[in-house]
Amino acid sequence: MTPPDPRLLGPLIAQLRLARGWSQQRLAAELCAASGAATVTRHEISRWERQARVPGDRWLRRLALVLDAPAGLLVEAAGRSRHHGPVGAGGSRSRSALLALAQRWVADPHAPLLVAPAAHRSAPAGATGRSDPGGPAGPGELAELRRLDDLTGGADLAPAGAYRLRRAVRALAGAGPAERRRLLPVLAETAQLAGWLHADAGEPTAGLDAYRLGLRAAAAAGDPALAGHVLGSASHLLAGAGDPEGALLLARTAYAGARRSAGPGLRALLLHRVALAAALGGRARAARQALDAARRTAGAVEPGAEPAWLYWLDDTELAAMTGRALVALGRPRPALPLLRAARRGGRPRRAAVYGGWLARGLLQLGEVEQACAVAGAALLDAVRAGSARAATPLVELERRLAAHRTEPAVRRYAALLADARGFLPRGPATAPSRPPAPGRRGGTSGGAGATRRPGGGTRPTPTG
Repeated sequence: MTPPDPRLLGPLIAQLRLARGWSQQRLAAELCAASGAATVTRHEISRWERQARVPGDRWLRRLALVLDAPAGLLVEAAGRSRHHGPVGAGGSRSRSALLALAQRWVADPHAPLLVAPAAHRSAPAGATGRSDPGGPAGPGELAELRRLDDLTGGADLAPAGAYRLRRAVRALAGAGPAERRRLLPVLAETAQLAGWLHADAGEPTAGLDAYRLGLRAAAAAGDPALAGHVLGSASHLLAGAGDPEGALLLARTAYAGARRSAGPGLRALLLHRVALAAALGGRARAARQALDAARRTAGAVEPGAEPAWLYWLDDTELAAMTGRALVALGRPRPALPLLRAARRGGRPRRAAVYGGWLARGLLQLGEVEQACAVAGAALLDAVRAGSARAATPLVELERRLAAHRTEPAVRRYAALLADARGFLPRGPATAPSRPPAPGRRGGTSGGAGATRRPGGGTRPTPTG
């Protein structure tokens, strides 16, 4: 099992509970016994773990008592959760809506989930009043946006993804039955890409909203494989936002609903989504089973046989996903060569993402100096990529290095991270944990809500 991660309270409670082999019902019973009052139910524990609610100090002390955990650990995690939540402001509603829709879809893939769409609310602020020339993005436009996504991050591309999604929604709203059948897959692919870009920009709530629309469109188009890919992408978002339980539920739902129609590449990808979420949630056995199944499935992948939206999936990427899950499971040694291979190839975001996991694996082995060197290079790649997804683990690594704070390599990394913060996309986990000083909003010199970029100037801060 991975050690508890105190970044957010919900995942921490879940990991501590699972480490004792307790159900949510058992934890509720223990808390009631400790307090002498039957006021906590399984549903309340679920709300705490999903971060729909944060317990007060009295219950934090009792949680520390029954879970045999330091009270300060829980208090620190609760403070972070109150400021950020699992997926940003309003994110719990978007998360709950997507989880409910996913369950409806897997129970009845042919249910009419898609209603007449209105203007999608993830459109860039101030852009909804303009008319959009032309119809939805065609295959060429989507392919071009995907190629751009290989080279730069969501901080720059999310507005373009939202613009294309808005066009697709409006085209579908005015289409007749025959045209509607043609446009539904386009809408689903566009929504999946827009959700991915929002997540990469540090805008998880907008990402979840786009994924929900993508699931509706894929289901209405009768394409369970694409619907599974949408849910797998949403699972990856929740896993990175500190919600492994929600991520695991979405990944399992995606695999259950898509496996009969998906090719081996998509099945392997969805099994990797299951493995990562299970590993992050402390479910080691489930993670190992998913990894074993993913390895067997990946052996049947044929180049060029998967849908166009899986163009990026190759042997190196699948191997790196295995390495990432192994690190999350606390088994870094076999993971290191897989992660080192994934860092090559000149794509800054991939180098940053897997560099962060490589640094975490090296730290698990006690190689502090190497971990800091790898993390420093990955941090520069994250700045180049403009990716909150890549930056978040590198910011989190500073906490993991706290036990070695006196070592020169750790001090150098902390100084580099402090210098780089102003250039990183401002997602929930990359923002400074301390509040800004009085009279300064957002803690930047570019004015309220601005983030400095290399070469001078500012850009609006993402609002996820």
